[in-house]
Amino acid sequence: MDIDIFDGFFRGKRVLVTGHTGFKGSWLSIWLHELGAEVVGVGLDPATERDNFVLSGIGGKIKADIRADIRDGQKMKEIFAEHRPEIVFHLAAQPLVRLSYEIPVDTYATNVMGTINVMEAIRATDSVKVGVMITTDKCYENKEQIWGYRENEPMGGYDPYSSSKGATEIAIASWRRSFFNPDRYAEHGKSIASVRAGNVIGGGDWALDRIIPDCIRALEAGRPIDIRSPKAIRPWQHVLEPLSGYMLLAKRMWESPTKYCEGWNFGPRAESISTVWEVASHVVDNYGSGSLRDLSDPNALHEAKLLMLDISKAKFRLGWEPRMNIDQTVALTVDWYRRYTAEPVYELCTSQIREYIKK
Repeated sequence: MDIDIFDGFFRGKRVLVTGHTGFKGSWLSIWLHELGAEVVGVGLDPATERDNFVLSGIGGKIKADIRADIRDGQKMKEIFAEHRPEIVFHLAAQPLVRLSYEIPVDTYATNVMGTINVMEAIRATDSVKVGVMITTDKCYENKEQIWGYRENEPMGGYDPYSSSKGATEIAIASWRRSFFNPDRYAEHGKSIASVRAGNVIGGGDWALDRIIPDCIRALEAGRPIDIRSPKAIRPWQHVLEPLSGYMLLAKRMWESPTKYCEGWNFGPRAESISTVWEVASHVVDNYGSGSLRDLSDPNALHEAKLLMLDISKAKFRLGWEPRMNIDQTVALTVDWYRRYTAEPVYELCTSQIREYIKK
């Protein structure tokens, strides 16, 4: 089955992906490469030798695999000037809540100033027509409310990570009004949007303090899975869900640049909003072995207990909606981890993209 659900849009397009060595960035680079895009990746070294980026070998397949830090604004401008991208997906970030308590300044420098550096590189490069800036659902001022956040609700954040993403959203909105204003599109020729996804899971993620990697490490070692926040409720989604939304949005922005340059939520179906304990239980069921252990600590660092997104806007204005429920999401994720040691990982990823499209 063909994996191009974008009508050939990306074929031959020059696409720059920041954070391509990361979990989401590696999957996006694989999909874009399969669609015929000329992908330029800009990122730091992958975190582990088992990361999807390393095992898939995508760095050797794309047009350019560049090591650079988005905190270096001059370097970003030089890379953009050399490769002249037409579309930019900005994913590079410090993405971990608990780590942000340890390195709050670095978290802000990467997430806020790094994003500003990428936007300044876009501003300095006339070839760029579309910029999709990836933030997070945690950018909203979280009131632990029982309904989903809409795109026009206030930005905020309790911990350094979440607040850095709220600040990043404010910066993106400012640059859009100041330098990429849709009312002056004829002058600058650029369309800039921000996108917010929920808790993304999928194969090839080995980051610390994330439930799926924690589960797999414990299962592979024959240990119980330690659950830190068993009652925390999250909008779980497979990595391919938001990526399909990001790419569809980029296509729409290219075709109608002043109509879609704003903030967008890409979350799961309501029934996929589950507790950490429930998701870990699904992992054990799909893996075929394992047990859970509740290690919740009333004195632990603050993390949001309840967070949901309203995806009505993406559904009705973009025609995007999730393809998978929580059972399918966890099953596809665990399938990757059960197969990655015995199969070529690039082919495993492309086969899962095809499977996702059939949903």
